[in-house]
Amino acid sequence: MLNLLFTSSCSAAFEWQNDLSYYTDGEYTVYINGRERYKGNTNVFSLFGLTPDTEYTLTSDKLEGELVFSTRGETCALSARNFGAVGDGVTDDTVALQTAINCLPKGARLVLDEGVYLTAPLCLKSHITLELREDAVILGITDKSRYPVIPGEIPDLNGGDTVHLGTWEGNAVKMHQALIFAEHADDITIVGPGRVDGNAQNTGWWIDVKKYPIGRPRLMFFNRCEGVRVHGVIAENSASWQLHPYFSKNVDFIDLDIRAPKDSPNTDAIDPEACDVVNIIGCKFSVGDDCIAIKSGKIDIGRRFRTPANRHTIRNCLMQFGHGAVTLGSEMAGGVTNLTVNRCVFRQTDRGLRIKTRRGRGKDAVIDGVVFENLKMEGVITPIVINMWYNCCDPDRNSEYVWSRECLPVDERTPYLGSFTFRNMVCEDCEAAACYIDGLPEQPIESVTVENVRFTYSENARPSKPAMREFMEEFLRVGMYFDNVKNLTVRGVSTDGVIGDSLIAKHVGKVTEENNEFN
Repeated sequence: MLNLLFTSSCSAAFEWQNDLSYYTDGEYTVYINGRERYKGNTNVFSLFGLTPDTEYTLTSDKLEGELVFSTRGETCALSARNFGAVGDGVTDDTVALQTAINCLPKGARLVLDEGVYLTAPLCLKSHITLELREDAVILGITDKSRYPVIPGEIPDLNGGDTVHLGTWEGNAVKMHQALIFAEHADDITIVGPGRVDGNAQNTGWWIDVKKYPIGRPRLMFFNRCEGVRVHGVIAENSASWQLHPYFSKNVDFIDLDIRAPKDSPNTDAIDPEACDVVNIIGCKFSVGDDCIAIKSGKIDIGRRFRTPANRHTIRNCLMQFGHGAVTLGSEMAGGVTNLTVNRCVFRQTDRGLRIKTRRGRGKDAVIDGVVFENLKMEGVITPIVINMWYNCCDPDRNSEYVWSRECLPVDERTPYLGSFTFRNMVCEDCEAAACYIDGLPEQPIESVTVENVRFTYSENARPSKPAMREFMEEFLRVGMYFDNVKNLTVRGVSTDGVIGDSLIAKHVGKVTEENNEFN
C-alpha cells in the first residue's frame, strides 16, 4: 500500500506502508501518467518538477492499482534571476534574493534555477514557497560580520512582557541570524531537490567553538512559526545546529538529506525545541553531533513558558555516525511528551535513544510517553541510554548535587521520567552495553518495557562509557543495565555475546520477565 505523504505546488512525497525499517524489500519503479519518473528502494520517495494545481496518476510495479493525487495551487511563480540574482557562486546575491522574497505575493513561489547563490542570511515571510531546483545551491557567505546578531530578549516599549527572540542551548541569549530565518510567520514551504550549504568549513565557525560569546548561526531557524514544511532539500555544513524550529507548531521535515563531517562540532541535524506536532519522515542523516535532539529549554525557559516538546513523530529515517540517533535533552526543562520513533535504521551512532537529564532541570522536566518500535540498529555502541546524571553543559554539571547517589529530597529542581517502550527491534554489533538506564534514587523512572528485541555484540567491541556522568566506568559487552526503575518488563528479548549477566537490575521495584533467551 502506498500513501500520499505530502504535496506542494511543485512536489509530492509518498510512503510505502510496511513493517520494514527505512528500506523496502527490493527496488521499485514509479510511473506518472504512464511515464517512468523514479526508481528507488526506500520506504519514502519524492517527485519534483510537478505542475501546480494538477491531477496526476501514479502507478508502480510494486503497487496494485493506481494512486491519483493533485498538487497544490499557487498565485504565481517568479524566478530569482528576474530580481538580479546571478547564481555564479561569486556574486553576492543577498539583496536580489531578499528583494525577491519581499516582493512575493501571498501564495507565490520563488524559483531558484541551477546555480550557486552566494548569500548572507535571508528572512522568509508567511504564505510563500521557496523552490531550489536540481543543482541549485544557496551558499552561505564566508564573512562572519554579515550574520546579524539577534538579541535574546528585548523590552516591550508598551510595558508588556519582554519579547523573546534569540536562543542558544536552551537560554534566551544573543545569537547570529540563521542562513534561512523566519520569526512569527506561518505557512512556509521550502522544496528541493537543491541544496542549502552553510559553508561553515570555509568560515572558521567550527574552530574554537567554546570561545564564541554569541550563538553561532543555524542553517535554518524558525521561531514561533506555524505550518513550516521542508521537503526534499539537501542541508549541509551549518555553523551549528542545521534545522532548528523553536516554539513552533505543525512542522514537517520530509525526505531530507542532512549532512556534515563527523568531526564538525554541534552540527545536530534537526533540533525541535518546545514545538508541538513535528513530523520527521523519510530523512537521511550523517552529522557530527546528534542526528535529532528534541529539546524544550533550560530551567528558566522551561519554568517561564511551560511548553513541552509534544507530539513528535520520527519515521522511516536513516541515521548515521552521530553521537545519538534520537536524543532527548539535555535542555528539556519544559518536558518531552508523546514521542513515537518507528521503522528507522540507526547505523554506527554512539547511541540509539539518548536521554540526557539531571537534577536541576526542574519539576516541569517531564519525559513521558516515549515509544520506539520496528527499528534496526547496526554498530550502535549502546542502543538505549536513559541517563538522569548527565554531566555536560552549565556550571553545576560537576557539582555534588548532580552526582551524589544519595536519595535527596524531591523538590522543584527534580526532573521526572515516565513510561518508555522499546519493541520489535534488532540491535546488531553492540559494544558497550545493550542498554544503560539509570534513574534517580529519589525519583526512579516510572516504567520501562523492552519487548521482542534482539541484541548481538561485535567481536571487535571496545570498552567505552555508555553515558556521560561523573565517575562513569567503561563497559564492554554488558547486558541490559537498569538502576532506579519502578516497573520493568523484559519480554521476548534475546542476547548473544554478553560478558556477565544479560539482565542487571538494581533498585528496581517490580521486574517482569517472560520468554527471554539470554546467552
